Amino acid sequence: MINFAPLDVPLHRRLQTAAVLQWVFSFIGLAPTCIFLFFFLLFTRFWLISVLYASWWFYDYDTPARGGRRVSLLCGLRLWEFMRDYFPIKLVKTADLDPRHNYILGFHPHGVLVAGAFTNFCTYATGFRQLFPGLTSYLLMLPLWFRTPFFRDYIMCAGLIPSDKQSASYPLRQRRGGNAIVIAVGGAPEALDAHPGSYNVLLAHKKGFIKMAMEYGAHLVPVFSFGENEVYDQVENRRGSWLRWAQDRLQRLMGISLPLFHARGIFQYSFGLMPYRRPIHTVVGQPIRVVKNEKPTAEDVDALHQLYMDELSNLFEEHKGNYGVDKDTHLTFV
Repeated sequence: MINFAPLDVPLHRRLQTAAVLQWVFSFIGLAPTCIFLFFFLLFTRFWLISVLYASWWFYDYDTPARGGRRVSLLCGLRLWEFMRDYFPIKLVKTADLDPRHNYILGFHPHGVLVAGAFTNFCTYATGFRQLFPGLTSYLLMLPLWFRTPFFRDYIMCAGLIPSDKQSASYPLRQRRGGNAIVIAVGGAPEALDAHPGSYNVLLAHKKGFIKMAMEYGAHLVPVFSFGENEVYDQVENRRGSWLRWAQDRLQRLMGISLPLFHARGIFQYSFGLMPYRRPIHTVVGQPIRVVKNEKPTAEDVDALHQLYMDELSNLFEEHKGNYGVDKDTHLTFV
């Protein structure tokens, strides 16, 4: 039986749903739509649009690797406040971050669509600029999406940059400080573990961001987003199952994961790709001071990696009781 939404839903809740709907479409369908539009226009009387864009693309090709092109007007739209209130999403500060330094914020867990990371670090809706004055955040995204016509420009406007080392390190090379790159450390593979009640963090063998922090002297900041895994259900895909095997294989081939997720619809609450209205609290931990070391040894990286995992675990343990996590639940590093 389908549970339809009542007809008397208040206008502000309808606007919240509309805001999240466009975001879900942007995440899932906008890139292929842009690719289709680019090639479709070539075979119409509007072919010049694609030709001119291709010329611009060639000229602008390296911009994603040089910090992108954030547009404050887009990041500050009221639209994102409606999206924030849909869940709602809140950014929680536990310590000051000195804007004279650069930072790498490790975001955990990835979740299905990284709703917390996008809302907190790509928009101004949750007050990042007020909580951490003098800092500019950059969220890393798979380089694949920056090779998509039109779509690349849209995501750059929100402060997204490619996750390859050259692009990710660009803000960290700025000596004046004040830059914070945000890495969903578990990446696309971790999305396959994004089940409600799951606290598996893909981190045990993820050391690239640790080495980068040492090479550029960027301080590390653990971030845990409580509720990130709760906004979608996912088809059961435990490790060792045929479905998980197929998903892992596709992820290795394509570079993107394909979680079979579902939640609610636009006008009904029984099925669909809209996330549930469940709160997300993104807690930013205390910075771990990192001394610049351009050629760290494996032992140096391992020691800092262990310290980072300890600090992330401590952050989780300290705050889990505030956000409905059972006291006997602990992080599992995979």
